[in-house]
Amino acid sequence: MTGTTATVFRNVRPYGADRAVDLFAADGLLVDRLPAGADPLVVEGEGLIALPTLVDAHIHPDKTAWGEPWYSRRPADSLPEYVGGDVDLYRRQHTPLAARAQRLLAHAVACGTRAVRAHVDVAPAYGLDGVTGLAEARERLASALDVQLVAFPQHGVRRTPGTAELLAEAAASGLIDAVGGIDPAGFDGGPDGEGPAQLDLVFDLAERHGLHLDVHLHDRGERGLGPLRDILARTRAAGLAGRVVVSHAFCVPELAGEWLAELADELAEAGVGLTTVAPSAHQVLPFRELQSRGVRVGLGSDGVRDSWSPYGNADMLHRAHLLGWTTGARTDEELSDCFALAADGGADLLDLPRATLRPGSPADFMLLPGECLPQIVVDLPPRDVVVHAGRVVARDGRFHG
Repeated sequence: MTGTTATVFRNVRPYGADRAVDLFAADGLLVDRLPAGADPLVVEGEGLIALPTLVDAHIHPDKTAWGEPWYSRRPADSLPEYVGGDVDLYRRQHTPLAARAQRLLAHAVACGTRAVRAHVDVAPAYGLDGVTGLAEARERLASALDVQLVAFPQHGVRRTPGTAELLAEAAASGLIDAVGGIDPAGFDGGPDGEGPAQLDLVFDLAERHGLHLDVHLHDRGERGLGPLRDILARTRAAGLAGRVVVSHAFCVPELAGEWLAELADELAEAGVGLTTVAPSAHQVLPFRELQSRGVRVGLGSDGVRDSWSPYGNADMLHRAHLLGWTTGARTDEELSDCFALAADGGADLLDLPRATLRPGSPADFMLLPGECLPQIVVDLPPRDVVVHAGRVVARDGRFHG
């Protein structure tokens, strides 16, 4: 059939099934049979398990020193000190931002990632270098990875003059998918403590330019819950249900029982999603309780070997493993839930179709050795083959694009 791109993946075990089957991909989707006249490429699966590739719902590829000479991080005890470290590392990097980001994201693909939401700093210290650099990397990786780009005011809007104008320029550029915000009551509350000014700006930009909104919220207690309730009210008023995400939301894990259930219902009703990065047992979101009440929750890498931390690897299977570790997952169901958050939770949050390995779903999956899904979350076996839109984009941990 002229114009059809078709592939047969022979002898694979979807989700670790006992019986191996063939998967058929045509024009980027899985199908129950190939179109008549198709001349497919054949990939031998050799009994490997087939699992959906994963979605990194929160990563900062512009800050990374992945693949660069070692950077000795200095002590930091406050958000302003960490932000100062970002600038120092940025000035010390020799490899252009676009190349560093592309290198990291290509590695993520080889680890089994199919899509990312990439936050890039917008501040006078950088101008729009992050936006243009990530847009360049996104274009180069378009055949292997879906990238959503967030213009993120890491240095604050009110506390750093010039940032508001840069955010507006980024929003009008056509290069970004979302505008970000950060701690409107704490870090960016301004000298008078009036945090709503930041939310006025970012909600206005999102509405005016048809963008999504993703706000980092590290503040705890009422300093975090107050802005979160404000974001819910603004989302309802602006009709932005399904387009607003709050990242980290460290104030939420402090809640339990009826307080958590009430907030979860409000989040679901307003259509505001959340992301977690599994940093520690007391900061990870109670994702099972939130999802059971209809809240969209995604999982992300956050920073990867940046000035904040020497750790991170952009491997979302490893991140699912860390989520299981921090939450004390023991049973097969609990371990599978961690994988599902990295696969289905991220897809829902980024408005992508889920990769279900059934006909009609995206032909986005990885082949890897193992007995079953829970064992894979624990053992982290190598990704032998990674497939995006029906094409093999990585083999044996190496990106092919």
